Amino acid sequence: MTRNGSTTGLLATTCLATAVLVTTCFAGTSAAWAGQAPGAAAARDIPVSRHDRVYAAEQFSNTVSVTDPSDNTLLGVIRLGDPQPGNLSPLYRGQVLVHGMGFSPDHKTLAVVSIGTNAVSFIDTATNAVKHVTYVGRAPHEAFFTPDGKEVWVTVRGEDYIAVLDGTTFAEKTRIKVPGGPGMQIFSPDGTYGYVCSSFNPETVVISVADRRIVGRVKQESPFCPNIAATPDGKQVWLTLKDVGKTMVFDARPPFSVLKTLDTGPITNHVNFARTAAGMFAYVTVGGLNEVRVFRTDDFSQVATIPVGRLPHGLWPSGDGSRIYVGLENADGLTAIDTASNTVVATVPIGQAPQAVVYVPNAVPSGDGKQGLQPLATSGAAAQFTLSGPHQADAAPTSVSLFDQGLTQVLQASVTGLEPRKPYVLALAPNPDGSGALQPLSGFTTNPAGAAIVNAVGPIRQVVQGVESPPRYLVIAPGVPGQTGAPVQVQM
Repeated sequence: MTRNGSTTGLLATTCLATAVLVTTCFAGTSAAWAGQAPGAAAARDIPVSRHDRVYAAEQFSNTVSVTDPSDNTLLGVIRLGDPQPGNLSPLYRGQVLVHGMGFSPDHKTLAVVSIGTNAVSFIDTATNAVKHVTYVGRAPHEAFFTPDGKEVWVTVRGEDYIAVLDGTTFAEKTRIKVPGGPGMQIFSPDGTYGYVCSSFNPETVVISVADRRIVGRVKQESPFCPNIAATPDGKQVWLTLKDVGKTMVFDARPPFSVLKTLDTGPITNHVNFARTAAGMFAYVTVGGLNEVRVFRTDDFSQVATIPVGRLPHGLWPSGDGSRIYVGLENADGLTAIDTASNTVVATVPIGQAPQAVVYVPNAVPSGDGKQGLQPLATSGAAAQFTLSGPHQADAAPTSVSLFDQGLTQVLQASVTGLEPRKPYVLALAPNPDGSGALQPLSGFTTNPAGAAIVNAVGPIRQVVQGVESPPRYLVIAPGVPGQTGAPVQVQM
């Protein structure tokens, strides 16, 4: 694996040839296992080609990266906004915290949610041009088209409703009231139901798409669900619980009974599926372990653990299920997993802190699809650090990324290995062992899995890399700002 084009391109070409061979060999029986999420099982598989695109929403560079999966090459980025300090101006017109993503059934339109500016940007996949922006309520999180393409449902997580937009004009036409803090919605492949999990309340609701009524409720084992996905066969719905490190599975049909709860690990982020000749498998990103875990959907057994890199977040299958693409939030990377071997075959450098990822087959039917794209440039600039302590045996070390915003950086720490539900402080210490007077950067409380995502802003890279003298060191200490104990994790 390499971040330059040579090895990555060779591996990608080999995998593409393998995918085409598998498709050919199983042509007579492919109806038994074709169809990838979010489509139905009856849909045909679409082999990886240069017409496909992988998109990632990057929340600190405020970009959407565009990758060609045929050779795993970054083609460029769609710039929806500026980094700091440009986006602090009262006259700023761009987007902030580019985060959620969905696409239309005809694969011609990308819907991109920006949390900080309450926006859904609709992008033409053939030209990379923003053709419309719809502003909704406070802090939307995800948006997705109904399977018939007639509507776009947007979870307005900062409030208590789904904003229903017209699939052609993109104007808001109505709202569906749900429990406060809707995290994400996904639809049954046949378009009968919309499944909406919550990030603030321990309840998922099932909505009848035809009349927009709540027809089912599923109790979540915790209040924080960021992601939900439905299997292509229409039988199951999987949702992740980020705060407790679990993944729940319930019956996609009435009475929507819970089928299984899996302990997947700290900072469980997203889930998606790949249908292959060997069956259907759920892939779950576990940010606190820097892994993707793979489960069968028939007996829920775990069949693989795949190390992928720092803080895996969004993921999506290729049109034939031969690959799963994963965004690495604290590594500014897009990783490709070969689903036949469950190994990483390529990693592509992309923008800062990728969140949602989607794979859109045949997004560019003709041409090179580079129109309107800009180079990555400083949008991928970041520095990484690791913090660890004596109690990290059951979790990966805490990873810290400093996303370059000019003179300052946005710090994001994927904190693991601490006591659950306890207050801590991320701070700077004058000595490598963490001793001395601490300068607090951010106070936080760990979730029930002893983990947290922590953010801060400042010229931190210059401080910890010794550009400013004397250098200081990142640490985590128990307590609150101004009242801390001895550090329990120190910069390695």
